[in-house]
Amino acid sequence: MNERTLRNGVRIPSVGLGVFRTPSGAETRRVVREALACGYRHVDTARIYGNEADVAEGIRESGLARSEVFVTTKIWNDDHGYDATLRAAERSLERMRFDYVDLLLLHWPVVNKRLDSWRALERLLSERRARAIGVSNYMEHHVRELLAKCEEPPSVNQVEASPFLQHRGLRALCDEHGIVVEAYSPLTKGVRLGHPVVVRIATERGRTAAQVLLRWGLQRGFVVLPKSTRSARLVENFAVFDFALSEDEMTALDGLEEGLVTGWDPRAAP
Repeated sequence: MNERTLRNGVRIPSVGLGVFRTPSGAETRRVVREALACGYRHVDTARIYGNEADVAEGIRESGLARSEVFVTTKIWNDDHGYDATLRAAERSLERMRFDYVDLLLLHWPVVNKRLDSWRALERLLSERRARAIGVSNYMEHHVRELLAKCEEPPSVNQVEASPFLQHRGLRALCDEHGIVVEAYSPLTKGVRLGHPVVVRIATERGRTAAQVLLRWGLQRGFVVLPKSTRSARLVENFAVFDFALSEDEMTALDGLEEGLVTGWDPRAAP
C-alpha cells in the first residue's frame, strides 16, 4: 500500500506531502527536506501556491536523486487554454529547474477551456515533460465530459476527501476508468480530529486521530496528501503503514459522511 500504479505504469507513493499555504523560502525548503528524511517520496505543489521553486530546491538539498521523488504541480485557472497551458507548464518546469514533472494536473474544471487545456496536457505527456497527467476538483459530470472527449484519460483526480466527505459515486466512476483518486485535506484541516468516533478508534489503537483518518483513506484506495510544517507531525502523518483498521472500524468511519467541505466546493461547478 506504500505505492499505487497509475494507468500508464508510473508508480505514485500513497502518502504525499501537501504544501498549500506553506510559506515560500527557507520554511518550504526545510519542510521538504525533513519530510524526505523521514520517508516521504511524494510532494504535491502548484503554481498558485508560490513555492514550486522552493519545493524543488528542498529536494536538491535533501541529497536524493530527482528520480527518487514524485513531484506534482498544477495548472492554475487563469492559465487554461491550449497555448496558455503549454506556457504555464514550461514556466513551472523553469521555476523548479526540472526537465519533467511526475504528475501535472488541471487545478480546477475551468468552463469552456478545460478540454483545450487537457489537449495541452496530452501533448506534454507525449513529449515526456510530464510522466502522468490528471485533474483536480473534478466531479462526476466533469470526469464524464473529459472521458467522452479525450485521447488519453486522466491518471489521477485530486479532490478533498475524508470520512466526512467520501465522494462514493465519484470514486466508483474513477475506479471504473482506472483513475486514482487523491485526497487533499484528508485531516479535515483539523476540524473533525476531535470527533468521538475518530478519537475512540485512535485511543483503542494507541494511534493519533490523524493517523486513523489517513489510514481510512489508504484502505479506501486514496492517495492521501496530509499537510504540516511541524517536524513531529510530519513523522506522525507518515507512520501509517504498520497497522490496519478492522472492518468494524472502517464501517464506523464510513458512517461519518456529512458532505463536509473545508475548502473549495466544486460540486456546483458547471
